[in-house]
Amino acid sequence: MARASRRPWKPCASSRLLKLQPRRTIRIGLWSGEEEGLLGSKAYVAKHFGYFKTNSTSASSSSSSSSIRTPKDEASQKGLAQTSGTNAPPKRKLIRESEYEKLAAYFNLDNGAGKIRGVYMQGNEAVRPLFRRWLAPFADLDAETLSLSNTGGTDHLSFDAIGLPGFEFIQDPLDYGSRTHHSNQDVFDRIQADDLKQAATIIAAFVYNAAIAPDKLPRKPVPR
Repeated sequence: MARASRRPWKPCASSRLLKLQPRRTIRIGLWSGEEEGLLGSKAYVAKHFGYFKTNSTSASSSSSSSSIRTPKDEASQKGLAQTSGTNAPPKRKLIRESEYEKLAAYFNLDNGAGKIRGVYMQGNEAVRPLFRRWLAPFADLDAETLSLSNTGGTDHLSFDAIGLPGFEFIQDPLDYGSRTHHSNQDVFDRIQADDLKQAATIIAAFVYNAAIAPDKLPRKPVPR
């Protein structure tokens, strides 16, 4: 946790130190409840960006549209849809909140202390030219891979699920899966200093490039 939370501060610290003025606001998210089902990021996305509403929502629940949606609300709606007695798949409508069209991109790093090797593009081929250009300065740091694959298990999925560009970096696994993940050995001493610096630098570059770009990153079609 400490490793993942230290690296995102690099873009903000660098911007202040260099007196840079990006076009867009840079936000840092440190999510709670990830292991319980991405609860923190899902709630944040639902409040600020949007959420899916199914046609099975009861009149009583739809009348309280001013309340904040939570992952539990979405789960209960899915449960109602699954027991509705029809073979037709439930219809979903994306309810967009005020910041939906403002988000340029979300970048996530959550797979241990290893250095960054590239980016999972989450099936979004349109970002390849941008990411290839942004990775080019880091070829000598062995960060060159762009994978069209989806990767799961972490908070970029909360953004990707409603059609927002959310991405996870590809990292060296080191001993993340065999020793430190969910263990009492996930401590400061496990940090590889050079890998930490490499990852923080690449994150800073990607965040800054997204913040100064004239356009937001390309988006995939909204899931249905």
